Amino acid sequence: MLKITKPTLVVNKEVCISNIRNMSEKAVRNQLRFRPHFKTHQSREIGNWFRDFGVRAITVSSVGMARYFAQAGWDDITIAFPVNVLEIGEINDLASSISLNILVENSAMLQLVKKSLKAKVGVYIEIDTGYYRSGVEINRVNQVDEMISLIRGHKLLEFKGFLTHTGQTYTTHSTDEIRVRHADSMMKMLSIKSYYSDIFPNIEVSLGDTPSCTLCDNFDGINEIRPGNFVFFDLMQEQLGVCSREEIAARVLCPVVSRHLSRNEFVMYGGAVHLSKEFIINGQSKRCYGAVGQCTYGHEAVAGDQTWVSGLSQEHGIIKADFDDIRHFTLGGVTEIIPVHSCLAADLAGHYITTEGEIIEKMGK
Repeated sequence: MLKITKPTLVVNKEVCISNIRNMSEKAVRNQLRFRPHFKTHQSREIGNWFRDFGVRAITVSSVGMARYFAQAGWDDITIAFPVNVLEIGEINDLASSISLNILVENSAMLQLVKKSLKAKVGVYIEIDTGYYRSGVEINRVNQVDEMISLIRGHKLLEFKGFLTHTGQTYTTHSTDEIRVRHADSMMKMLSIKSYYSDIFPNIEVSLGDTPSCTLCDNFDGINEIRPGNFVFFDLMQEQLGVCSREEIAARVLCPVVSRHLSRNEFVMYGGAVHLSKEFIINGQSKRCYGAVGQCTYGHEAVAGDQTWVSGLSQEHGIIKADFDDIRHFTLGGVTEIIPVHSCLAADLAGHYITTEGEIIEKMGK
């Protein structure tokens, strides 16, 4: 049994490696470059588990994260976030020692980058296929033309192709709808690739979202995939139908510190600073900030949709318990919470431990 005294993110290494294996094999079957997003785990050690499956190129979400993994020996990195010219000094340092790709979505920022760039970088133009977060809209060909012209006119900028995040799959209500949105995003990306292929016969298309990359089988014409959340999965992915409960590799173990039986509620030491405030709507049409898991790691816990994390403040978590489940909660005991969004729960953790008690260090703040 693990010795837990405070909220602790526990990783099931066996499940995690199985998830990596499955996605790696899918990329091989579809002749895709597998450039996993490391923002989910943010750990050098877990990164090494990917190396065992032949992964040599990775995605990160910040310049600092790129530096962290470059120091761990990764030398082919894409920063999948619109380039921030205020970090151009660090970008120059990184690009002088590794193969670094940056993301652009507008000409104004690209002009600023050009003025201060001192080392060669690869450039992807980010395309918005319907998520409406960042990226140039697919029909704004004139904007793409302008950016390509700026890239071609600079010896330190190498145009790699087009990149998108099909984040609209996260607002679907069925696996069929995920497949439809993937197909739509893919069609848009292949159309822009075709439009420019006469000028750039080697341009690439990069897609990245866990729901599509897990469920879909058609990637014809796509060059690389960049999923990240799949390494741990979470409650949100389970609700979408992307994974099973058994494939979720991360849990947050939290001490039970108080009970209010008149309300069928328990208080745990585990709040928003441990789980984030992401939520799903559960079967009772209530906000659920985490599911109460099974006794996977040797601690008391319960399973069932009638018991869930119903509220969070900074350090407090409120568990709404079904009457039949109350007996499973012991003051001074520990309960196991399945996070709604494992990327955020992992980011909030100072480190992880495995189910065998091994400490896994991660990137610091």
